[in-house]
Amino acid sequence: MQFYPAIDVMQGKCVRLLKGDKHAVTVFNYSVENQARQFIEAGATWLHVIDLDGAFAGQSINAKAIRHIVSGDAIKVQLGGGIRTMKDIEIWLQSGVDRVVLGTSAVEDTDFVKRACKKFSGHIAVAIDARSGYVAIEGWSKVTPITVKDIAFRLEDCGVSAIIYTNIERDGTLQGVDVGTTTALANRVHIPVIASGGVSGIEDIYALKGTGIAGVICGRALYQGTLSIKQALKACQGV
Repeated sequence: MQFYPAIDVMQGKCVRLLKGDKHAVTVFNYSVENQARQFIEAGATWLHVIDLDGAFAGQSINAKAIRHIVSGDAIKVQLGGGIRTMKDIEIWLQSGVDRVVLGTSAVEDTDFVKRACKKFSGHIAVAIDARSGYVAIEGWSKVTPITVKDIAFRLEDCGVSAIIYTNIERDGTLQGVDVGTTTALANRVHIPVIASGGVSGIEDIYALKGTGIAGVICGRALYQGTLSIKQALKACQGV
């Protein structure tokens, strides 16, 4: 199981939101590059980076800060937030991003996902962000009538390399990852599923082990010290 420390970028700073509320912001580091360096030095091999301003605006906003992370070869990066066109994907992959995460664009246009996966095979993931079982888009600000199961089934034949499932009600709360719903999703589709939202400590990592989940994303627990990179990597690797 792969472990992904999360870096959410807002106005050039490393932040965490509470349940996706852009008005409930906690700044944890004023330097995105410095935060990435801390994770790398702690042993992380992947980063999950989201341009929060970009997610709300529909276009990349924090590109300058994010490029400081992806310009080197020290770590792999999966990036989401405001990536809505084939050109956007191409630019970021050429910049050094290993995997692009599509959210709003994937929900609104499945054909776009198919074209992207065909052109950039192995480099496209889709974020399924849910409130009460329904998919949210546009930086989680708009809830659609589409269920998690519906969008997951639509993606089955697209060639997506991973689905990132987030229970928004748990994101940033340290209340524990939604093991049941995430595992049920992983059992319904053949696409690798990455769990996100609510991780509070090492017990969440162990709860996901052996369930078929391909990876787990963690943010606030790392920043507040209830989980360390070293602990998480050992648990994920089964050491």
